Amino acid sequence: MSSATGASSTRDIARAAAQWLALIESGTATDTDHLHLQRWRDSHSAHEAAWQRVQQFRQRFSVLPSALAMATLDRPQAGRRAVIKQVVGVAVLLPTAWWLSRQLPLEVWRADLQTATGEQKRLLLADGSLLQLNTDSAVNVDMHARLLMLVRGEMALKVAVSEALSIQAPYGRISLSRAEVCVRLGRDACHVSVVSGDVQLQPLHGPALLLRAGQQISLRAAGAGAVTEFDALLPGWRQRVLMAQNQALGDFLRELSRYRPGLLRWEPELETLRVTGSFGLDNTDRVLSLLAASLPVEVHMRTRYWVTLVPRKNVA
Repeated sequence: MSSATGASSTRDIARAAAQWLALIESGTATDTDHLHLQRWRDSHSAHEAAWQRVQQFRQRFSVLPSALAMATLDRPQAGRRAVIKQVVGVAVLLPTAWWLSRQLPLEVWRADLQTATGEQKRLLLADGSLLQLNTDSAVNVDMHARLLMLVRGEMALKVAVSEALSIQAPYGRISLSRAEVCVRLGRDACHVSVVSGDVQLQPLHGPALLLRAGQQISLRAAGAGAVTEFDALLPGWRQRVLMAQNQALGDFLRELSRYRPGLLRWEPELETLRVTGSFGLDNTDRVLSLLAASLPVEVHMRTRYWVTLVPRKNVA
């Protein structure tokens, strides 16, 4: 699939989810409409993921202004329904349009390479360098300028030649030759971890610096943070493995949720349980089953895309 086709598909799915929500919330949906919606959701994991996201967003706008709601109570039945439909239509469509712009920013639509939730890609570049893209990520590639731009998510780059290849991120530029690096965008930082070789960093603010194998750093709008020891477990995703060494279950589940479409929730008392092991990312349902087998937790699946972990009940 070409990048243009992938961007168009992502955009179309999000729009379809918004249109389904508008229909369901309008009060005019028939039993057949509900059946068709369920079939659409079941037909592809991306459909269900888009539906869950738009529903989460919709909940933030679920309460009508009280004065407007009360004004409908004194109207005749037919007129009241018409007003409610108009109000609900506005309440759905305006936030949904905003949600679309937030979920699918233009730079992601236009990116040369993209991955959906749970998807990963490997690509050999023209010079033999290996580019790996993690879940829910996007990158632009310009080999003439020897520049990659990380737009969203996480990437790994292994450069096997002496000519430097650079990664442009929101908070600085990373340049490497005969080295391997992992770069991950967060909400307000870009995390850089060097797997092998030496990497040159040029933060947006502050002097350039050299990062060596086994080191990592966070780049922010104000500049570079402190250099710390590299956590060798973090880039296990390159082999489609999620690794944990005495990790808090809450942190592990937050990481696992990046690879699962839909909702993954857990009770607060499970946060501090400890997890150790290597877990394959090809089947995240199996990961949850392994957690339930090794920890005092139960996995409740309302659907494949709505999962909650709760403490296991002691049976006398």
